[in-house]
Parts: sequence; C-alpha cells; structure tokens
Amino acid sequence: MLSFLSTEGSSASSRELSRRVDDQDDILLDAYSQTVTGVAERVSPAVVHLNVRKPVPQNRRQQRQPGGRDSGSGSGFIISSDGFIVTNSHVVNGATSIEASLPDGRLFKAEVVGDDPATDIAVVKIDGNNLASMAFGESDRLRVGQIAIAIGNPYGFQYSLTAGVVSALGRTLRSQSGRLIDDVIQTDAALNPGNSGGPLVDSFGNVIGVNTAVILPAQGICFAVASNLAKFVVGKLILEGRVRRGYIGIAAQTVPLPPKWTQTLELPTSGGIQIQSVEDGGPASIAGLEAGDIIVQFDGRPVDSIDVLHKTLDETTIGKSATLWVLRNGGLKNVSVTPGELR
Repeated sequence: MLSFLSTEGSSASSRELSRRVDDQDDILLDAYSQTVTGVAERVSPAVVHLNVRKPVPQNRRQQRQPGGRDSGSGSGFIISSDGFIVTNSHVVNGATSIEASLPDGRLFKAEVVGDDPATDIAVVKIDGNNLASMAFGESDRLRVGQIAIAIGNPYGFQYSLTAGVVSALGRTLRSQSGRLIDDVIQTDAALNPGNSGGPLVDSFGNVIGVNTAVILPAQGICFAVASNLAKFVVGKLILEGRVRRGYIGIAAQTVPLPPKWTQTLELPTSGGIQIQSVEDGGPASIAGLEAGDIIVQFDGRPVDSIDVLHKTLDETTIGKSATLWVLRNGGLKNVSVTPGELR
C-alpha cells in the first residue's frame, strides 16, 4: 500500500513538472513572438519599396523597342527625418528613375546621392520631412545565435518580415562589382529578390546589417553588409557622394589574438585581421603578404578589426608606402606595402 502511494505521488510530481516545463516553453515562445511583433511595429514605417528603371542592356535591346527601359525593385530604409535612404548599390546603380513608396502609401521621386559598388551600399534622397527613420546598431557586438529580423519587399510585395538568427560573422562575399566585401553577416532569416537593400535588425530594432544577397539554390544562406561598415560608407556618400579609398588587395576577417602572443610580443591590440586570400598582382601580393598572416598594426595605428582597416585605408593612404606589423608563424614581421586606389 505504501509502495502504491509512493508511485502515485511520483507520477503526480512528474506530471506537475511536465506541466511547468510546458508553461515555461509557452512563456518563452510568447516572449519571442512579442519581441518580433514589437520590432515590426517600431521599424516598419521606415522601410521603403524602391521601383527602379534602368536602360535595357545592349545585348537585350534587339528584343525590345529602341530606348526601352528595364524596371526592377528593391528595398531601402530611411535613416533621417528629411529623407536619406540606404539601399544596395546594385539596386540603383545606373538608374534613370527611382520611385520610393512608403508604407503609408505616399510616393516620392528619389535621387541617388552616392553609390559604392565595392560594398554594395548606396544612398538615395527623397524630399520629405518628419519621416520615420531607423538607427544603426553596433555590428561588432553581435553574437552568433542572436535574433536577426529581415524586412523588405520580396517580389514587389509591400512589406514582408522574416525572422531567424545570426548564423555566422566575418564572412567574405563577392559583390556584383567583383570586389570582395569583408566582415559580412550570414543569417538564416529568409531573403528573396526584392529584399535587397532592406534592413537586418536586432531585437531592439537597430539596424545590424544591410541585406544584400542570398545563395541559390541553397536554403537559409543569406548575407548582409555589417552595420559598422555600412554606417561608415553611408556617411562618406552623404558628405562627398563617393568613397575614395585605398586598398591592399586582401580578403580578411577579424580574429582575437591569444593572450600569450599579445604579452610576449608586446602587441598594441588584443585582436587583428587574418588574411583569407590575396589578390593576384595587388599591393599585398607585391609586398609579400600571404593567406594566414594576421595584421595587427598599420603605420603605427593598431588594427584590431576589419572596420578599423577600412577606415584607415582612406584617400590619404593611396600611393604612400606604409609599414604593417604582421604575425606569421608565431613571430612578428614588418612588411612595407603601398596601397592603390580602389576602383
């Protein structure tokens, strides 16, 4: 009898524990849902649909009337109340006309302010006031596994949202201009044609990336230009209309350095950028840099991330010899390199 009562009590406890676990799962799922819907409500007024017309490529004109135009679409997001919009370079490059459609139904003619094919970032402007806008977050604080929400206008449909996670950081992606974009975010938040140029946001609604590409026919492999790089490029485009920059011809990613290296070699930083590949005939190749090398300093300035290198390689570095500190095979090496101008 005592044994029977003990078994009954154990079963009841198990059922109670299972119920509590189920309740906790429901609470967590509801919290996730509330987060996503909250972000959608906050940022959706600042996401725009771009309808773009471009000249028909020469090899297709025979199929159309002379002077014909190609039409396409993409997404963008407003970053200032007076109408500056961030999108992809490949969406607006070569456009003869751009029309921006806001979620409230208003239509605006948009003009290209600046275009940077090297990072697939562009800025267009509409003549508006008191517009809803979005803010850039800090992509260097991202962690693999955190929530990532993509917003855009796939296939021309007005406003769609997909949610996923940050799948990987520090990817390298070749832009449509043929250049390599460093420090790209990989996400499984679904992107489709028309999502290009839309924002990738975190759980607070901050822009952590600019959606730029999806790998087909693979599923769940999508990419966004990291917000820190995008923010730097956008600032240059708004002020100067272009980004004139030096380049050394590498693809690289940010890596942490083992503490024993920083202490033993007395390095100026706890991180560096590891070269993944070297462009044939480029400045880095001529200087003797190799895949696997880790750059920790550029002409006396610590380089602990891709963002720092991009900002360091400004127009003042073009054609001027610079000394790099490079880690190779556990030792520190000085390498002289002369940056060229990125075209």
